[in-house]
Amino acid sequence: MPLTEKTCVPCRGGIPPLTPGEASALHGQVSGWALTHEATRIERDFKFDDFAAAIAFVNKVGALAEAEGHHPDISFGWGYAHVVFFTHKIKGLHENDFIMAAKVDAIT
Repeated sequence: MPLTEKTCVPCRGGIPPLTPGEASALHGQVSGWALTHEATRIERDFKFDDFAAAIAFVNKVGALAEAEGHHPDISFGWGYAHVVFFTHKIKGLHENDFIMAAKVDAIT
């Protein structure tokens, strides 16, 4: 099933993060994202024509995050947004991070 058709499942901790191999396998489905911090985070830079477009994108990502119950770290400014996903409770990656990355890609 494509990641965009999945829904995030609440992670309450107590489970291990994805291994680098598992993260790499899911990373292939969100190729625009960088697998960073020794395969414990995925992140991507988005470019826009101006500040209004950047903040509109951030608001869409925020609404998506609220709907899915899984929230990224976002920094943005004039013409850019930087989005980072990882699961804080397990200090690494979970399938939810890849689901969200795929859904963010779908709204761009």
